Amino acid sequence: MAGIEGLIHSYEKYVSLPWETNLAGAQKVWFAVYNPMDERRLRVRIAAFALATQKSGHGWKHVDLTGLFARWMTANRYCAAYFKEPELLTEATRKTFEEFVITTLRSELNGEDADGNTVVAISGVASMFGFTRTSAVVEGVVGSIRGRLLVFFPGERDGSSYRLLDARDGWNYLAIPITAEES
Repeated sequence: MAGIEGLIHSYEKYVSLPWETNLAGAQKVWFAVYNPMDERRLRVRIAAFALATQKSGHGWKHVDLTGLFARWMTANRYCAAYFKEPELLTEATRKTFEEFVITTLRSELNGEDADGNTVVAISGVASMFGFTRTSAVVEGVVGSIRGRLLVFFPGERDGSSYRLLDARDGWNYLAIPITAEES
């Protein structure tokens, strides 16, 4: 079984395993790694991940990060200047966006609807490409994970090295990988 259907099958098997309760935040992170070309297929099938989670007796919460940059930019007092001169988006500005994403995600992870028995799934990490790194966001929220954090990750994995969109140097992360090939 390949592609998104294989990923769903692998996830069903993984989410139904007993959960250890005394894990550190970084050990509660799952990366569902898939081919970036399958992004739209994945988005159409997110409900299948929710169903698998609920069938296994866990709660489900989905957070789509796709619109966060637009939300952050339109709330920024320098928005018009950034559109006129994009080079004004400096590393410091990008750091501010990264903090916004982390704060937003922490709020979702700390919500009443996300307890120690809940999978909080995030999609849309590719929309942050060029502005912040997925690794920085995940590392910024690990202390707030009560259940599990499922990151839908369009890219590839080689051992513990992950590459977003196959276009950037990878980073080593000890998340639990879930792939279609491992079904």
